[in-house]
Amino acid sequence: MALIDQNESFDADAISEKIIGIASDMVLHDSGFHFHKTKSQLLYAPSGCMTVTTSDRQMVLPPFRMLWIPSHEVHRVNFRNIVAYRSVYFDEGYSKKYIKPDLKVLHVNALLKEIIERICFWEWSALKNDQVHLLKVFWDEIQRAPEEKLELKMPQDRRFKRSVEEWTLRDSMPPRLKDLAAKTGAVEKTISRIFKKETGLSYQDWRQQWRLQRSIELLVEGNSIGEVSHILDFSSDSAFIEFFKKQTGSTPLQYLMKHE
Repeated sequence: MALIDQNESFDADAISEKIIGIASDMVLHDSGFHFHKTKSQLLYAPSGCMTVTTSDRQMVLPPFRMLWIPSHEVHRVNFRNIVAYRSVYFDEGYSKKYIKPDLKVLHVNALLKEIIERICFWEWSALKNDQVHLLKVFWDEIQRAPEEKLELKMPQDRRFKRSVEEWTLRDSMPPRLKDLAAKTGAVEKTISRIFKKETGLSYQDWRQQWRLQRSIELLVEGNSIGEVSHILDFSSDSAFIEFFKKQTGSTPLQYLMKHE
């Protein structure tokens, strides 16, 4: 009952149960911007990588991260490759007893991974005793889960709207500053000022953070170091590895291995 087809219509707000889990294998998905009126959502993928965009920021969710989305939080989920999509919806009144209704990215350990998988295949019905007991462990682990801070504030200026949409869909990547100026007709100083004001970063630093997020997606999807380096326009494989290590403290392979 919880396993749904990618094209199947689903509205969590229309279901009365206080916990609803769903699972689906999806590809080339774009949810569009939406929100849930009465439900908080836990979003997770045990394989594949999702990009989640809210009204002002963007996050990537590889298999070692999950996203807690409170009700009324506008969000959009994108991915281009095959993803094992897992989502659990909780009545806001129930979940707020255990977790603050804030948008946050949390680390997923092996125990949480197994519990989420089980919840996603529960029947949509009244909870049984063993499910109640498992939920106690679930909430304990949620409350202990380290919060991840890798997120990217998105510019809101209308001059970048088309470009930001392309970057969100991964149809293109942020170009160098002079090339963005030529594309948008805005002078470089204006672009720098807008990005600093709206994202807290210079355009160059913002572009580097975008490339970092995208590199994690590409690595999780199984691309080699050489492929990622080429896609993201690094001068060499070693230049990409050095960049990644500077940003995360680990080489790409070390980063993936320590999160397995």
